[in-house]
Amino acid sequence: MDKNKFLSIHCHFYQPPREDAYTGEINIQPSAAPFHDWNERIFQECYKPNSNAVIVDEYDNVTERVNNYEYLNFNFGATLFHWIKKHHPKTYELILEADRKSVKKYNGHGNAIAMVYNHIIMPLANKRDKITQVYWAIKDFIFHFNRAPEAIWLPETACNNDTIDVLIDFGFKYIILDPSQAAQTRKIKKGRWKNVTGGKIDPKMPYRCYRDYEKEKFIDIFFYDGPLSRNIAFDDHIYDGIKLRDRLLQSIDRKRKGNQIISSAIDGETFGHHKHFSDRTLAYLFKELIDKSEFENINLGYYLEKNPPEYEVKIFEGEKGEGTSWSCLHGVGRWKENCGCSGGGEEGWNQEWRTPLRDALNFLNDECYKIYEEISSYFLKDPVHARNDYIEIILKPELKTIEEYFYFNAIKYLNAEESSYCIKLLEMQKYCQLMFTSCGWFFNDISGIETIQILQYAARAIELAKEVSGVNLEPEFLEILEKAVSNKPEEINGKEIYLKNFSKKIPDRLIV
Repeated sequence: MDKNKFLSIHCHFYQPPREDAYTGEINIQPSAAPFHDWNERIFQECYKPNSNAVIVDEYDNVTERVNNYEYLNFNFGATLFHWIKKHHPKTYELILEADRKSVKKYNGHGNAIAMVYNHIIMPLANKRDKITQVYWAIKDFIFHFNRAPEAIWLPETACNNDTIDVLIDFGFKYIILDPSQAAQTRKIKKGRWKNVTGGKIDPKMPYRCYRDYEKEKFIDIFFYDGPLSRNIAFDDHIYDGIKLRDRLLQSIDRKRKGNQIISSAIDGETFGHHKHFSDRTLAYLFKELIDKSEFENINLGYYLEKNPPEYEVKIFEGEKGEGTSWSCLHGVGRWKENCGCSGGGEEGWNQEWRTPLRDALNFLNDECYKIYEEISSYFLKDPVHARNDYIEIILKPELKTIEEYFYFNAIKYLNAEESSYCIKLLEMQKYCQLMFTSCGWFFNDISGIETIQILQYAARAIELAKEVSGVNLEPEFLEILEKAVSNKPEEINGKEIYLKNFSKKIPDRLIV
């Protein structure tokens, strides 16, 4: 660390789970043309190019190829990374290689961090699901990167104190939040608290966030540079390496003594998908410009080791303590109500459908868990642990894994029929997690492909609940969903959308 100005660009690489709940494959998505589906399109435009980004000369001849993942702080959504592993193993290996190199370079701190398993809005989840999502995220990360994660990305940076508590219990070192999510700061355990609401926190250093009821337990937080991140995401800086470098230099506090970090956090798809060929800008920035500038490029884990927090922070809890996020001015309203945030749509449209959609899924989640808890107790030692441990089978669905799973989790030896029965119970719980993927609420109407996807996961959970218990949860689920009125008259409401897409897939049968 010869320099005292450090740079970290964090990229959140993510796509929602798109696999069909019945086939395990992604169906054709015409809107992604000319590609088969959106995963494939964004892979070709972003994930692959960033693993092999080119630097060209004035005659457009390639002079160098750069693996941008060696220089980025990054996370990949778990379900997306599995898809990349399956369909594009060469790029998958290049991403892993980049992380391995960063571990060696930064004293054991890798560029990659974990992400909450399937991108649920953590403050809106019950504690049981929060724990499962984080447990699955950790196991998934270890499966790929062969090391434990020291940090985790919170979807939409949605956070509240209940979420912080869970992360502290799992021992994470740091998280990344938007500056608007900070409420108060002070020197650690001394001095008066300073109000920093409205994004007034200094983002050039990490902060320590202590647990309210257990003062020695904490997690550290980096608040990224908001204006800088927005410039990169939405303006034209990313099309020119020199212009991007100069914008980064503008963020330096020239009056500051000692070390400072300029950190940004943005959707990774910005580089190549939203802004075509900007992966090349990153390559040129990292390989040609940064070393000659005032900056030293670094990942957040290593910076934190060398620069532990001197200040502590309290986060802004939002309305009803439900938390805040980076993409909703109203806290987390975008995923539960008609808050005014939307992903487009025509004039006069609203998102009143969000509340009954969440109500319907909360009902289904609660009822399915009751079924799971009651029935699984006859077969499994600890239903809670067994549900969390099911990630082992999700990651590696082969006979040996299944046998080991039941060896450690079953009350007694289970025959093939009993094991299959338990797998259905656990699959029901898996789909109850997938149906809360945040994209289902993010956009302008309940008829969007993202919402239809999470409704399919709900349909599969309903089917499995009926198979294992004989209880049909569909009528009451649809009664709630009927209140979710579409902005498109022809779609009518959530119930009709569900019936049109999934009613034929749910047979009227009981377990024999």
